[in-house]
Amino acid sequence: MRDTVDPEFAAYVDARQGRWLRAAYLVYGDLQRAEEQLQQAFLRLALRWGKVDDPDAYVLGILYNAAMSRWSRAKVLFEDEEDQVKIALAALSPQQRAVLVLLYYEELTEFEVSDVLSMSSSSVHANAMTALSRFRLELGTPDWRDVTKGESR
Repeated sequence: MRDTVDPEFAAYVDARQGRWLRAAYLVYGDLQRAEEQLQQAFLRLALRWGKVDDPDAYVLGILYNAAMSRWSRAKVLFEDEEDQVKIALAALSPQQRAVLVLLYYEELTEFEVSDVLSMSSSSVHANAMTALSRFRLELGTPDWRDVTKGESR
């Protein structure tokens, strides 16, 4: 076992941990769980550092697939939260939250999300559309398709 940390690995973690912790919080809905999952993902990466072709994809896969596991779902998300966006996120399924966060927070393409979540791109697209519709509904934002024809905004 090594007594020191690889400087490249340390720089990698330092550069990404803030953004990924925020993303994990949006997916898990609980800061403590998000921290634990991110730490677990970095630990697993540390054990394979130098052997993984794409460390970002590796960490994201661990982080987001764990969020979707039926064994790790939280009962209460964003407890004592007043932010309507977080409340709307809590109404989504773990898979829908993961898809939305990867698409709109991480700014990945549907194909990249399908790789991270190990699902087809058509499933990613369907989850995204359903999640966006439900998210808008939870926020009280009408669906653009519901606008009466001929009415101006």
